[in-house]
Parts: sequence; structure tokens; C-alpha cells
Amino acid sequence: MTASTLEMALTYEHARIRELAEPAHHRDAAHPEHRHQTDWFYAIAAQHLAAAEDVLLPHVRKLPDGDDLVTRYVGNAKELERSLRFLKGRQYGDSRFVDLHHRDLWQQIDRLLDEHETMEATYSRQISEQLDDPDVNTLTEDLLEAEEVAPTRAHPYSPHTGMTGRLAHRMWRMADTAWDSAEGRVVPTKYHAHPKRDSALSHYLYGTPMPEEEEPR
Repeated sequence: MTASTLEMALTYEHARIRELAEPAHHRDAAHPEHRHQTDWFYAIAAQHLAAAEDVLLPHVRKLPDGDDLVTRYVGNAKELERSLRFLKGRQYGDSRFVDLHHRDLWQQIDRLLDEHETMEATYSRQISEQLDDPDVNTLTEDLLEAEEVAPTRAHPYSPHTGMTGRLAHRMWRMADTAWDSAEGRVVPTKYHAHPKRDSALSHYLYGTPMPEEEEPR
């Protein structure tokens, strides 16, 4: 069976998040000149989680045993968000997290990412089987658009689902933008080579022509 646009988009997102995570695994990633690598991974991962909660989970809840599936997803998301906050705190020298071992922290994050990817792959397939292709395409577009305006930091103790979750995500996006600016934190505002609007996948999903690359002079 051919994968739906939603499944393709999530597979692409997972691959790009892993790609961004790779340099952040290195021990020297905490050095000031390399912090942007972890900042970028952290921001994209946090945005993806928030957008998926806003866009995908309402459809997951309609699946058989949907409430249990949502509970499982949110549990993983909260634990992953906590680990992301520990990672940032350790990177920026927060005294509460400096004693955490870099290797142990990344083992935890990688394990949670594995669980997250497995759940999204399963849920997206089940959702795609229940919806018509145009509705799946619309859902995929909604997910990509939601990521553009999602919070750039993890908020594990904030509401995650329903109307309160969506309102919390909007409020946190404004607060995160202010704090990112105050800290001079490197956070992407446009995603060019990464899994957002200017990517090859995004052009495919939206049916827009790929821009022609300039020939080297």
C-alpha cells in the first residue's frame, strides 16, 4: 500500500529531527560556539510535539481505544519534553542539571524518540485508512502550518490537549519568542533545508513548483 502524504510527512520529520540531533550528541555540543546545534534540534523537536498534539491527537482520539492512545502519546511527549529541558539546562550551565551525564541523558532522549516515532507511524497509518485522500492532505498541511507557529521550547507541565492545550501553545509561543531573543538563543524562523515549507516534501504536498537552483558562477 502506498504511504499517505501524512505518513510521508511524518517520516520526513522524524528523519530531519534525528539529523539535527546527531551533532548535539557530541560532548563538545555544550561549548558556546556549538550551542546552536542543540538549540536547533530542541526547537524543532518541541515545535513538532506541540503541533502534533494540536492537529493529530483529535483524530487519534477517534480511533478504536483512542483515549488510551492519546494518554500514551502525551505520556511520552511529557517525558521527552522534560528530557529536552534537562538537555538545555545542562547546556546553559543550570546548576540543577550540570550533574546529569551527557551520555545517559542522550540515551533517554533517543529511547523516547524511538517510542514517539513508532506511535506516530502507527497512528498516522490508522488515521489515513479512515480518511479520504483530500482530507489526509488537508491534515498534513495543517500539521506543517501548526509547526510554524508552535512553541520553540518544551513545556511538560502545561496542558497538552484540547482547547486548553491549544491556548497554552499559543501563549507559550509568544513567551518563548521573547525569551529566545533575550537569551540570544539560535532558533530557526524559516526552515529552508529542513522539514518545513521550503523542503522538497513540502512542495510536493502543496503541489507548488520546485525553485530552480542557480548555476554556479
